[in-house]
Amino acid sequence: MANYPSDPVAAPGRRRSSTANGSANRWLPPLDDHARRRDYDRFDADRSGATEGEKVTVTRAAAQRSREMGSKMYGLVHRAATADGADKSGLTALTWPVVANFAVDAAMAVALANTLFFAAATGESKSRVALYLLITIAPFAVIAPLIGPALDRLQHGRRVALAASFAMRTALAVILIANFDSATGSFPSWVLYPCALGMMVLSKSFSVLRSAVTPRVLPPTIDLVRVNSRLTMFGLLGGTMIGGGVAAAAEWGFQLFRMPGALYVVVAVSIAGAVLAMRIPKWVEVTEGEVPATLSYHGQTAGLRRGPAPSAKARQPLGRNIITALWGNCTVKVMVGFLFLYPAFVAKAHDASGWEQLRILGLIGAAAAIGNFAGNFTAARLKLGHPAQLVVRCAVAVTAMSLATALTGNLLVAAATTLVTSGASAIAKASLDASLQDDLPEESRASAFGRSESLLQLAWVVGGATGVLIYTELYAGFTTITALLILGLAQTVFSYRGESLVPGLGGNRPVLAAAEGVRAEPAVTRE
Repeated sequence: MANYPSDPVAAPGRRRSSTANGSANRWLPPLDDHARRRDYDRFDADRSGATEGEKVTVTRAAAQRSREMGSKMYGLVHRAATADGADKSGLTALTWPVVANFAVDAAMAVALANTLFFAAATGESKSRVALYLLITIAPFAVIAPLIGPALDRLQHGRRVALAASFAMRTALAVILIANFDSATGSFPSWVLYPCALGMMVLSKSFSVLRSAVTPRVLPPTIDLVRVNSRLTMFGLLGGTMIGGGVAAAAEWGFQLFRMPGALYVVVAVSIAGAVLAMRIPKWVEVTEGEVPATLSYHGQTAGLRRGPAPSAKARQPLGRNIITALWGNCTVKVMVGFLFLYPAFVAKAHDASGWEQLRILGLIGAAAAIGNFAGNFTAARLKLGHPAQLVVRCAVAVTAMSLATALTGNLLVAAATTLVTSGASAIAKASLDASLQDDLPEESRASAFGRSESLLQLAWVVGGATGVLIYTELYAGFTTITALLILGLAQTVFSYRGESLVPGLGGNRPVLAAAEGVRAEPAVTRE
């Protein structure tokens, strides 16, 4: 297998090429290092509150301390968001819409927890569970494969598309608020399910669009792995934790007035997200010279013999390491989707007290949060010399833990499985990002990121659907999901070895595949 060198310049073929602005990203304008350093030091000045000669009271001291803490916190967040030239490349401008997207998702989860998710999780009505599955999960099986190809046809509207995903969620939240029944604290089914579907589709669409935009705002001093890890950490801390906390407080406070408080948070944050999305730099719209990526590989022999048709469009097949990383990530993502839904159905199906249900969900939720943070923290510091090999190991670890839970049927083992799965998912995604950046020419990375994200969303659907439909006993659920994971792991290992169980979608291709539809140099194979 390929060994990814730490020095990209030393590698043969199409590696990151420096441009006049000193960056691997040819779409960026020249960056002013002096201005960037000045931004880093902007908030380092001492901000003392009381002037000389003022009488210091307890109230004034508390206010001064609050201002100091606020200034320091703002300065810390600002420096983190603008570090490594992110403010000049446009990454900072993308960070805030990402945080807003996480916050909208968290607020929607709070707003619809009792009326949608846990109502279906009670298991009292099979028709309710089937409707929940049909409306909130199954459509992704159709929508997800369409998002990636649509991005290839989206020329000068990526910022507008990002803003539109927020604007449409604002409209759906307003519709839900207008149809809220204060007497029962719920929504009519004919409004609830379509709006929930729309919210989930728009959220996933934002994730795919963001993946396509990210390579265009890559700072010159860091790579895509660390950029994506940074965006995820900002989203989890600022969006999920803080945004979710604010939504929960609003939901509790507005109950006194019989109003859906979390939905008002959704409206406010989604409007802000739409405005912030339009502040992303214009160079993310440039599509000149882009070559769409394709999952299939047909080889070049026949094409070179016949010669490409004059109207044939160029396509960039994904190489062996990328395909391996995709299969491994999809395998792990199936488990992530399963663990997102299945524990809630298990908890609600047990004839236990509310505290027991809370203990089950709290244990699984805490394990997922710790694993996610640990995985992203580790991924940002790993030297990904063999990303495909690391993805295989992550898939093996997740499958082994799932098998252990199936054999024991123990809640603590299930929590450990959730911890390992969350961490492995973050590390595997970082490895996939490294493969996409290293093995593809710059003009195909945006398309490849969009298509890979679509596949990962589809894999999540498979796992989530399994979690909704399967019997609510730990051994039964984990036995079923383990069988699916074994199939995914087998395809991942076969792809890593240059073979495939699925014709045309495995590793039976070069490590670096040449573009199709154009006369290109022979494919480069590194052993």
